[in-house]
Amino acid sequence: MKKASIQILLIFLAISTTVLSQTRKRNYRQNELGIMVGGSYYIGDLNPRKQFFLSQPAGGLFYRFAPNYRYAFRFGINAGTIIGDDSKSKQSDQQQRNLNFKSQIIEYNALAEFNFLEYRLGTENYYFTTFLFLGLDVFTFNPQTRLNNTWVDLQPLKTEGQSKSYALTQVAVPFGIGLKLNLLEQVGLGLEWGPRKTYTDYLDDVSGNYPNPEKNPFHSDIAAKLSDRSKNAGSNVNEQRGNPRTKDWYIFFGASLNFKFNVKAPPCYTH
Repeated sequence: MKKASIQILLIFLAISTTVLSQTRKRNYRQNELGIMVGGSYYIGDLNPRKQFFLSQPAGGLFYRFAPNYRYAFRFGINAGTIIGDDSKSKQSDQQQRNLNFKSQIIEYNALAEFNFLEYRLGTENYYFTTFLFLGLDVFTFNPQTRLNNTWVDLQPLKTEGQSKSYALTQVAVPFGIGLKLNLLEQVGLGLEWGPRKTYTDYLDDVSGNYPNPEKNPFHSDIAAKLSDRSKNAGSNVNEQRGNPRTKDWYIFFGASLNFKFNVKAPPCYTH
């Protein structure tokens, strides 16, 4: 994922340079409102590499402002759920660890989009393009696991013996690729896939080693039980529980419908 993010960033910068040189060619203003329906999933300690694995339903709303045929700015909110489950893995070490989680993700994003082709909603000549996007978002999450048919919040339990709980509100860098296509004069269709590079390793409540309860006593029996759910629970003190060298990712993907609306310019009065 790290290599892919660097490649997309470099392409993004190269395209943006080309766009800026063509700004005078196609200037206009267009405002759109849109709705996205799709899915979400995560890459992390409980799913190290499988794309689209255990995807869950997701959706969002956005506003897009396009001052030019080649680029646009988008602001939106997305919501989805990510899950991970060691029992679904084919790796024996994950099956032995036996952890699972789910977490709702709500993000607020600001994105810049760069079109490979000139595009404008509602025209016959510029009706299709692929695009790249890059931006910044703020998101909330709350990892939970099931215990006796009840979902338990993991962050307050400090399952790895942390002295301080991780924050449930974080920032991320969203980027990705997509497609835009006109359906009607005022309606467009979009498809996109967008990873989010986060700066936390606790989307799944898994990062470091199994704690030593003699040095860092658990605050409750539930915390001790959920810290080590392996088949040989109690014998893993100071052994590796997760991989702290990599951060977690979450991904949104889906289809969108966007609707153009006109914003009338204010009247100009002359004396």
